[in-house]
Amino acid sequence: MAKKNYPESFWHPRYWPTWTGFFFIWLAAFMPWPVKRGLGRLLGYLLWFLAKRRRHITEVNIALCFPELTPSEQKQRVKDIFIANGIGLLETATAWFRDPEYLRPSTRLKGGEHLQNALAQGKGAIIIGIHFSTLDLAGAINKLGFDIDAFYRKHSNPVFEWIMTRSRKRIYGAAIDRHDLKGALKRIKSGRAIWYSPDQDFGRKVSVFAPFFGIEAASIKMTARLAKMTGCAVVPLAVRRLKDNSYELEYFPALDNFPSGDDIADATRINRIIEGIIRQHPEQYMWMHRRFKTRPEGEKSFY
Repeated sequence: MAKKNYPESFWHPRYWPTWTGFFFIWLAAFMPWPVKRGLGRLLGYLLWFLAKRRRHITEVNIALCFPELTPSEQKQRVKDIFIANGIGLLETATAWFRDPEYLRPSTRLKGGEHLQNALAQGKGAIIIGIHFSTLDLAGAINKLGFDIDAFYRKHSNPVFEWIMTRSRKRIYGAAIDRHDLKGALKRIKSGRAIWYSPDQDFGRKVSVFAPFFGIEAASIKMTARLAKMTGCAVVPLAVRRLKDNSYELEYFPALDNFPSGDDIADATRINRIIEGIIRQHPEQYMWMHRRFKTRPEGEKSFY
C-alpha cells in the first residue's frame, strides 16, 4: 500500500475534517456522564450496524473463543461488545481532554502496593495492560496514583498524531513509539514503569504460537525480552467498568520466575493471565482486531 502524502501545514483543508471531528470529541468530553454513556451506546449500535467488516471479525473471534455460547448468545455478545466500545470512545475523549482529578470520585485502585513493591526494587516495571474499551481512560485513572510511561502506535495522520500524543503526555510521563526499543529500555532501566499491551497479533517474525482461549495465536516475545534485558518486574493490570458505572483498576503481584527462558512457555503464561482478566468482562474487550490473523503454516485464515 502506498504511503499517504500529507501536507506540512496543519491548517491545510485536508485536515479540516480532522479538526472538526476533534472539536466535537472535545465537546463530548465535557458532557455529563449519563449523556456520554447514552451517546456511546447509540454510537455502538451504529457501528454494529454499519461496520460490517469489524462486526464479521468480532463474530469470528467470539465463535472461536466462546464455543460454549449458543448462536443467539454469541450474537448478543457481539452487540454488547460494540456498545461497550462505543461508550469507550466517549471515555477516551474524557481521558484526553479532562483533568484526571475529574475521574477520582468514580474510580478506585486496588493492589497498588504490587506496583509500588515492584518499583521499590529499582529496576523498573512492565505493566501488562490489555486492549479494553476503557484503555485510555484507564491511563488517566492510573495517573491518580502513579506516574507511568506507555507504548503507543503512531498515527499516519499528523494532526491526529499531534493531538493524540499531546493528550497522552498529559496522562503518561512519556508516550513511547512501539518501535522505539532503545527509548523503552532507557526508561525502564531508569526505574520507570511502562504500560505494555502484548495482546495483539504483531506477525510471525516477532512472535511464537501460544494458546489464547484455546486457539494457537501469534504471541509477541517482547514482554519476556524486555524483562530479560532489564531485570524489571512484570505486573499485570485489570481495568473494569462496573455495573454502577464506576471504574476499577486492579494491580496483581509481579510474576515470579519470569522470563523462564522458554519463549513459548512465557507467551503461554502471559496469554493465560490476559485471558483470565478478559473473561471477567468479555464484552469490554476490543474483539474487533484480528487476534488470530497469523496462522501456523498450512492453516487457512479464520477471517
